[in-house]
Amino acid sequence: MTEQEPPGLLTIRTIAMPSDLNYEGDVFGGWLLSQMDLAGGIAARWRAKGRVATVAIEAMQFHTPIRMGDEVSCYCTEVKVGRTSLTFRVEAWVRRRDGGAQEKATHGTFTFVAIGPDGRPRPVCP
Repeated sequence: MTEQEPPGLLTIRTIAMPSDLNYEGDVFGGWLLSQMDLAGGIAARWRAKGRVATVAIEAMQFHTPIRMGDEVSCYCTEVKVGRTSLTFRVEAWVRRRDGGAQEKATHGTFTFVAIGPDGRPRPVCP
């Protein structure tokens, strides 16, 4: 089987640990969402050249469970840049702890707003 290449920029790579799991041994959806939000925030901060805050996350659908020891990688692709906002598609991919090809676990669209020193929205450079 040929490994599919995830789109976008690899922004975060981490390992699912015991504290990230529910009682069935799968990662909490909220944990995965937080990893994706961190990745999107990093990409948005790079693009905005400064502080950003998450303002919206579109619905997500989980395609495959993630278990302890699995490697989780988040890839970000810029979708849109507005006057003060930035939107990124964030995909979470999993590689099982025993190796093998990566597979997409979920994706979502995250919108951030650039924040100025006064704590208010500021323009993003085009």
